[in-house]
Amino acid sequence: MGTTRNRSHKHFQLDSAKIKRAQKALRAKTETEAIERALDLAIAEHESNRLVLEATERFVKSGIDIKDVYGTLGG
Repeated sequence: MGTTRNRSHKHFQLDSAKIKRAQKALRAKTETEAIERALDLAIAEHESNRLVLEATERFVKSGIDIKDVYGTLGG
């Protein structure tokens, strides 16, 4: 999660209803905390997607033969 060391003062025009919904969903005490948690989640999701893509590419390049023993892949 983020640290408070690298804070900068920014001004944004954001949908207050979305912030309140995020605040409730993330159980954040403040709007700032909700936004920071949402940003942390977005960053973590991006990193997870990047790692999955890398693993998938390695798997495909490995040349492994996949057998559809249940007949569910079609084709």
